[in-house]
Formats: sequence, structure tokens, C-alpha cells
Amino acid sequence: MSKKRAITYEHIHTCKQSGARTGILHTPHGSVLTPMFMPVGTLATVKFLSPQDIKNIEAGVILSNTYHLWLRPGPDVIEAAGGLNTFMNVDNPILTDSGGFQVFSLAHMREIKEEGVHFRSHLNGDKLFLSPEKAIEIQNKLGADIIMSLDECPAYPSTYEYMKQSVERTTRWAKRGLEAHQKEGIQSLFGIVQGGEYPDLRQQSAEDLVAMDFDGYSIGGTSVGEDKETMKKMVDYAIVHLPQDKPRYLMGVGAVDDILEAVKRGVDMFDCVLPTRIARHGAAMTSQGRINIKKKSFEYDFGPLDPKCDCETCTNHTRAYLRHLIRTNEGLGMRLMSIHNLRYLINLTKEIREAINEDRYLDFMHEKFTDLNLYDKDAKGF
Repeated sequence: MSKKRAITYEHIHTCKQSGARTGILHTPHGSVLTPMFMPVGTLATVKFLSPQDIKNIEAGVILSNTYHLWLRPGPDVIEAAGGLNTFMNVDNPILTDSGGFQVFSLAHMREIKEEGVHFRSHLNGDKLFLSPEKAIEIQNKLGADIIMSLDECPAYPSTYEYMKQSVERTTRWAKRGLEAHQKEGIQSLFGIVQGGEYPDLRQQSAEDLVAMDFDGYSIGGTSVGEDKETMKKMVDYAIVHLPQDKPRYLMGVGAVDDILEAVKRGVDMFDCVLPTRIARHGAAMTSQGRINIKKKSFEYDFGPLDPKCDCETCTNHTRAYLRHLIRTNEGLGMRLMSIHNLRYLINLTKEIREAINEDRYLDFMHEKFTDLNLYDKDAKGF
């Protein structure tokens, strides 16, 4: 008897030129084409964007953060509201992370034990405890379509000895979380592959999780300070051991060159706060490369932010106006810049899918790297 799954992955095409793939992620809140980029709505909101804005940029899956929502407003409030979709008033599929990354990056005085992590809240110093079971319990209440196992995200670099202990503990935590999951068939649970830059540990982590038959697999422990070549190796070491019929999610990656490289390796899903974070400081991701809208050269520039973009920002507003808004710290400027950057990445993944389906993905990568000056290691690029 086959396992009932809330989400399933349907493979569409593998690029003959590159080996990259397209597919469809079927979820309780609709089907989404892959590869895809997921906007991050940390506190049950994509910063500065309304639910209508999210529709207008044609976002698919959006991500919310378990740790932050556990602290405020609390999972009981969201459960009473009918789950995150009702609470946020969005129709999109939603993914929640495990909270583990925030515990290890934000929390004070953390202590990792076999039972879980003891730490203090970054808000008020309260003592808190997060176990694999607690992480699943919170996410069951939040009600997202896709939820994550609790893992440890070790610092980079870590010694081989520490990483091996961490991987083995993360595997044990994954098993406990799987056993605690109360909404199988309603919410899909992903396992998270760790192992740092060590190929045998990545293999061990991936194979142990695959044996547990999760609904999908995340590649964790990247974008934590390592150089780009190391990150590519981390993906290579993990993805070769992941099944073809399940979605693969590279966590915390939103730079254009990183997305392009990971897609070539077979990744389906991405998320990152990068596009909205840099937008709030005046940086735009455009077809001509990244630009800083605060520069004086845009003071009298009455053209669109990106002439090749179809978003609300580029259709209705000028670079000069956006420069004025950002320089005066107006919320509208942050909203319009965020809308554009998210739409840029969503359009990028659409172009990626087209190139894969037409068996020309390597050519597409070369064009993008050339247009955006990404071959120049000294250029800021993306």
C-alpha cells in the first residue's frame, strides 16, 4: 500500500544539453511549475507586500518561519484562525521551515542536547526548548502544505568530527519528527540533508533520510559563509543520492548565479530573503545587472527600473521617483523595489523552465552570465 502524500512531484522534462529538469509540484493549494523561487514571508507576511501583490507577481509557494511564528503570535493563534492560509489571506501553497536555522543563528546561550536545543529567545531572553517533536507540533498547527524536519545547521567551517556527530544527530531527530507527524496526507514533511563540505557525510545524510521515505528533500547547510565553489560541491555531494521522483529544495539561496548553477545540478526549489532585503536598501536585480537606485546618476532618469520587466514597479514608476522614495525612507519605495526583485526572480525561473524544456539550458546559462557580468569574479554581480 503506497503512502498517502499531501504533495507530489511530477517530472516533465530533462534537458538533453545540461541534465537540468522541469516538473510540477502538486499541493493542496494548487500546482506549481519547477524550478521555482519562493518568496519569504518570515512573520506570515512577505515584507511590504499585500496578498494582492503576491498574486500580481505570480508567486507560487511562499515560505514562513516556524521559529518567529512560534514566538509571535504563537501557533495556537494561527491554528484558531484556520491555519496560515486563512490567517494571511493567501491562496498560495505555503512551506514552513523547522525553526532550526534561526535557533542556531539568532538565539542566545544555546545548548544542543540529544533531546533538542535549549536556548534563550532573541526577543526577551526567555528560556525556550525546541525538540524534533515540538518543531513538528508547531508546524502541524501552522498548517502549511510543506513542513521541515528539525536539523542542526552547523557553522562553516566545522571539523569532520563535529560534522559527523551533527549529521548523525540530525538523522535521529528526523526519525523522531517523522514519528511525531500528525497530519500525514495533509502536510508533507521534508528531510534536510546536512554534512558540510564532506562528501561521505553528505552521502550518509542523504541515504539515511531517503531510507525514511520523506515526501521531499532539502539540501541544508549552504549559504552559511562558504565560497561559491564549496557551495556547488555541497550540492553535488548531496543531490546525486536523492531520488528522481521527489522534489529537491536548496535552502536559503537567492543569488542569480547560485540559482543557475543549482538548477543545472537538478534542484527544483529555492528561497531566500535576499531580493526583499536588498530592495529595502535600494538595490534592484535587473536584466542589466544589479543597480543601486540611490546613485545620483538616476536623479533625472525617468525611464523604468528595468525596461525588460513587466511588474507594477517597472510599468508605472520611474527610476527618479524610486530614487526619491528610497532616499527619503518611504515605505512605498521599499514595497515597489521588493515587488520588482521578486518578480525578477520569478520571471528568471520561468525563463529557466523554457530553456530546459527546449534543451538549451547551458546556452541560456552562458547568456545570463554574460549579460549580467557574472563571469567577472571582481564584479558585484548578484
